[in-house]
Amino acid sequence: MSTFRNPFAAAAAALVLSACGPQAQQPTEPAPSETETPSQPTDTTGSATPRELDPLFAQAAQEFNVPAELLKAVSYTETRWQMVRGTEEFPGQQPAFGLMALRGADLEQGAALAGVSADAVRTDASANIRAGAALLSQFATEAKVERGDLGAWASVVARLSGISNADAQAEHVHKGVYAVINEGAVALNTDGSVAATLEPVQVEAKFARPQVRAMAAGPNYPASIWRPSPSSNYGARASGSTGDPSMIIIHTCEGAYSSCWSWLTNSASGVSAHYVVNESGSEVSQLVNEANRAFHIGATYDCTLNSSKECWLNGTQSNHFTIGIEHGGFASGTFTSGLIETSAKLSCDIARDNAILMDSYHIVAHGKLQPATRTDPGPNWPWASYLSKINGYCGTAPSADIIIDSNTANNDASKARFELTGAWTAGSSAGYYGSGYYFANTEAVSAPATFWFYLPTAQTRTVDAWWVEGTNRASAAAFISFNAAGTNLGTATVNQQANGGKWVQLGSYSFTAGWNKVQLSRWTTAGSVVIADAVRVR
Repeated sequence: MSTFRNPFAAAAAALVLSACGPQAQQPTEPAPSETETPSQPTDTTGSATPRELDPLFAQAAQEFNVPAELLKAVSYTETRWQMVRGTEEFPGQQPAFGLMALRGADLEQGAALAGVSADAVRTDASANIRAGAALLSQFATEAKVERGDLGAWASVVARLSGISNADAQAEHVHKGVYAVINEGAVALNTDGSVAATLEPVQVEAKFARPQVRAMAAGPNYPASIWRPSPSSNYGARASGSTGDPSMIIIHTCEGAYSSCWSWLTNSASGVSAHYVVNESGSEVSQLVNEANRAFHIGATYDCTLNSSKECWLNGTQSNHFTIGIEHGGFASGTFTSGLIETSAKLSCDIARDNAILMDSYHIVAHGKLQPATRTDPGPNWPWASYLSKINGYCGTAPSADIIIDSNTANNDASKARFELTGAWTAGSSAGYYGSGYYFANTEAVSAPATFWFYLPTAQTRTVDAWWVEGTNRASAAAFISFNAAGTNLGTATVNQQANGGKWVQLGSYSFTAGWNKVQLSRWTTAGSVVIADAVRVR
């Protein structure tokens, strides 16, 4: 079978799909119990993305008399053929669900037309595609579309998008859905098998094209397109140092790029961001001047930068000292390498121009500042490599510290990796480092959590650990350090009932060249749990 290009970046033609069930982190959770058991693997049906999507698209297309190419292209443009579970990113916009990114009233109507429940449309891939096809069919009937004319479906595509801005509608139709139809695309499962294909079909969308005019560059980033938000969607920063940008906040649109910038430039939304990056990284829109305060975070974040890199600003509203970047896509999904590269270049430019430190304390997730209601950019954002790319583009020396997080997506695989043995359960109580942590019952069993790190030469390093404290935590949790030869260098015993939410020094050890490790043992007094969150080697 041929491999097809997509219209955005050749790298995305080999888009890899994984099971995308609900992944939103909850802001709080009950304290882990020693009787809790690990979560089960994600099912391969229902809310997960099936291994083969082509038959589902074909069946729905035939059932509702909708071109299969159109159905696939709409889904690809909206979700990159991922079974998403959206969250609310912007007030006034309903969250999107499934391969077709159906929302609100459209989801309800599609469910009714397809004869399935709204809950099924949110969680089941087949039901979601059928609901999307049923909606497209209904809209085509109302618009008296000649169903055999693929180009004539363009107005139906525009209606389903929910975009009201005429230019954004045109961008979505021509540069999104119909570009995919013309270029084709293929998506692979993680094992290399084919999940979905769209062979290229040459067709012209019968829809008004975007206005032909010179696109002005953004005032702060020349590589962007200037699409200014109305003055009602942003304001002035606080006077004095509290209004100086000191953080960059990473968001996901919880929808497609054109819909995202369209909503943020609509006065009815009342919200904005400084920038929006499209799904492939081929385009960036600037909406608000960096000198102004975009309304992108609804949280008051206390931030004072001190020697411990803690952040307290005396209750100043977060938007005053932050710059926000939205990204096309979903917190429950995955991201193309092109998007990450483009976003890293943009963050480098922002940080350099505003003297923002390029580390994980100053370039952070939206969900980190507003955890009660937001989770973006989600567990699949590659934080370690992203920060490394930012520093690389800006020519700054990366930190000599190596941080091994319990979330693999946050680690630089060339320097750090995390491994679990035995029964461990994911947790997300407040105070964790990076993205969540794992906990396990204490018992006489050799089933540790292992924090691996690579050193090119023999070095003496200091090791720190981070955990979330709690009354049911082990009072004598043992962290054991080993060199690359497997020699035990020493054990540090800590009380995880206290000192949570910060780095705690374990000791200094003489490590050797190669992959060294720090293991968190479970072998201590039964009746409590140990917390595997993060380890820092400095």
